[in-house]
Amino acid sequence: YVMLIAAATISLLPVVVCVFTAFKTTEDYNSSSVLDLPKQWMMENFSIAMKQANMLRGFANTTIVLVVVLVCSIFISAMLAYVLNRFKFKGNSIIQNLFMFASLIPGIATQVTVYQIMYSLGLINHLYGYMIVLMGTDIISIYIFLQFFENLPVSLDESAIMDGCTYFGVFFKILFPLLKPAIVTSLVLKGVSVYNEYYMSNLYLQTKELRTISTALYAFTGPYGNQYNYICAGVLITIIPIFILFLIFQKQVYGGMAAGAVKG
Repeated sequence: YVMLIAAATISLLPVVVCVFTAFKTTEDYNSSSVLDLPKQWMMENFSIAMKQANMLRGFANTTIVLVVVLVCSIFISAMLAYVLNRFKFKGNSIIQNLFMFASLIPGIATQVTVYQIMYSLGLINHLYGYMIVLMGTDIISIYIFLQFFENLPVSLDESAIMDGCTYFGVFFKILFPLLKPAIVTSLVLKGVSVYNEYYMSNLYLQTKELRTISTALYAFTGPYGNQYNYICAGVLITIIPIFILFLIFQKQVYGGMAAGAVKG
């Protein structure tokens, strides 16, 4: 219990500080401790954050990116896992090991090369260019789908093929509908990472009209100081959608992780 209380305190303390700061005036924030309650609870901070940071535009751009990236990533990851699991060919294990090796390389270490490729293809400052980068092979999702395919008997494929079904039909009509827990788990994990992604969004989308929700709050930073009360208000606004989605799909997420961790 002591360990749990300590872990919960460490996890919740930044959130509590963010909540207190979001309701403070600029003068109150500058003259008080971060753990002090606001002298006056300023609800106007949220409307100011929405308007000045143009958060509605940021939500719209993020929604477009999320939908396209998640749909494409799920299909790419599921189809790759299907091929690697169901078709035993020369180099199968090598490819799986290469995926594992690639996951050990920090993404930021490859950004110089990736940026040069993006620049030469004219994909900088375009949402579709940013989406192509995010749609890169998702190693975690591939391994989640691989574990689920291990639990699906090959007899399903054989029966469908004997009835005249093609390999594409086996995947889309038979196996893919059975992957719902894995799909939901991958959607949540990938969705959270895309929703919170800041580095590449700030690097490849450099105009204000293309800012995502993670970079919209950059409007409150400047050379003469940062307006943390408005930044924290914006942070709380951005947390709400992802928190609601997690509450809705938490059973599927926990069930998907547990099922994907067991073979047989």
